[in-house]
Amino acid sequence: MNDQIKINWYRCKVDRDVMSRLMRRSDARAFAQVLPQLGLYIVTGTLAYTLYRQLGTGNWPWMLPLLLLTLFAHGTNASFFGGCACHELCHKTPFATQAWNTFSLRVYAFLSWFDPVGYRASHVRHHQATTHADHDGEVVLPQSLNWQSVRFFVTALTFDPAALWKLFRFWVAAARGDLSRDGFFKSQWLQRVVPDTDTKSRRELVTWARVVLFGHLALAATFIATGHWFLVVIVNFGCLYSGWLGILTGMPQHIGLSPNTPDFRLCCRTYTCSWLPAFFYWNMQYHVEHHMFPAVPFYNLPRLRQAIAHDLPPATHGLWATWRDDILPVVRRQREDPAYVYVPPLPQNEGDRATDTQVLSEAAQS
Repeated sequence: MNDQIKINWYRCKVDRDVMSRLMRRSDARAFAQVLPQLGLYIVTGTLAYTLYRQLGTGNWPWMLPLLLLTLFAHGTNASFFGGCACHELCHKTPFATQAWNTFSLRVYAFLSWFDPVGYRASHVRHHQATTHADHDGEVVLPQSLNWQSVRFFVTALTFDPAALWKLFRFWVAAARGDLSRDGFFKSQWLQRVVPDTDTKSRRELVTWARVVLFGHLALAATFIATGHWFLVVIVNFGCLYSGWLGILTGMPQHIGLSPNTPDFRLCCRTYTCSWLPAFFYWNMQYHVEHHMFPAVPFYNLPRLRQAIAHDLPPATHGLWATWRDDILPVVRRQREDPAYVYVPPLPQNEGDRATDTQVLSEAAQS
C-alpha cells in the first residue's frame, strides 16, 4: 500500500490571537474532566459491589434489578474510557503538564484494555488523511449500521461476546509480539502504522500488551482468591459492557459522509447535545472542529465552534434529533443506493489551507 499522499485541507479562518487562546492547555480544566469521571467509576463500582454483597434470597426481586441498573450506569461511564478519554490523551492536549497526560492515559488505557501505542500511530494518520481510501484505516467509508437487528440492541445494552473474545485474543497475541490478530483495528492496518521496522513502537506495544494482559490476570486471580470474584465484573470488565451511549454519540462522526474530500466539513459531522453526553464524550460531538484544528483541547471546542460557526454547516442539536434527522435517513438511503453520500450545505467563504503534513504534526503534537 502506498503511504504517499498530498492533501490540501480547507480550514476556516481564525484570528491568530483567538487561536492562540483556544490552543492553551489547562491542568485544572483537564482535572475537571478526569477526576469526576474516574470518581464516578469508583462510586458506581463501590455501589455495585455493596449491592452484590447484600443480595440474598429474601431481597433479590428488588435488589437484583438495582444491582443490574448500577452495573449499567457503571459500564455506560466506563465504556468511554478507551475511545474517548484515551483518544484525547493520545493527542497530548488536555493537560498543560505532559506527565499528567501520560499518567492519565495509562490509567484509562489499562482499565479499558486499550492500545495507546497502535491507536496513536493510527489516529494521527486518520487526521492526516481523514476518510481517504487506502490512507485511513480507522474510518473506511461507507460505514454499515445494522441498527434494526436484535443483536445490535442486545450487545449495545449488555456486552458483545464476539468482541470480547476478539479483544482478548488480540492481547494474548500482542503479548507474544504477534500483531496478526484483529483488535481495535484490522491487523493489516495496525502492522502498517506500526511496522516491524519501527522497533521502538513495536517494543512499546508488546510491553504494554503484557502489562494489560498479566495485570488484569493478576487482579482477577487476586479477586477470586480472596473471595471477591464480583470485582472481576466491576474492574476487569467494567469498560466492556453497556456501550450504548458510546455508539449513539460516536457513530455520527463520519457515517454517510464523503470519502476522499479535502474538506473536513464534508467528511466529519458536528452536532450539539446536553452537558451529560458531552461530558462522557469529551466534547467530540464537535467533530468537524476537532479534525480541522486537532491541537485545540477538547474543553475549548465549544468556543472554537463559536469562532468559526459562520463557515460551518448547521449543527443539529440533541442525540435524538441527530439520529432521527441525520443518521437514520442517510443509512436507509445508502442501503438503497450504496453510492449515495450526504453533502451538507456549505457557506461560500474564502478559507485558509493546511497541508496533510501540517495536520499530521498538529494531531501528533510533534
